[in-house]
Amino acid sequence: MTNETENTKVPEDGAESTGETAESNLYWRANLRLLAILMTIWFVVSFGAGILFREWLDQFMIGGYPLGFWFAQQGAIYVFIALIFYYAHAMKRLERKYHLED
Repeated sequence: MTNETENTKVPEDGAESTGETAESNLYWRANLRLLAILMTIWFVVSFGAGILFREWLDQFMIGGYPLGFWFAQQGAIYVFIALIFYYAHAMKRLERKYHLED
């Protein structure tokens, strides 16, 4: 007699026990990748343009103000809002791709 549990294959990552499928894993991987890219852009714009590269950017003017100052005060907020709209659009495409529409 053989033990039935020995013949049952369980994925090492525990996906079967939580009900996750390979497609949902791909969806979450794509979602986290998108978040990482957008958060990196936000960091570079807010911290990089507003603080690290401010002196170099100040040689350019926008609306009568140095560009580094503008990014620190307003530009980072505009980029953040644009990233929110892009994220919403990209998530709709991602959900359609993985058949998760509401």
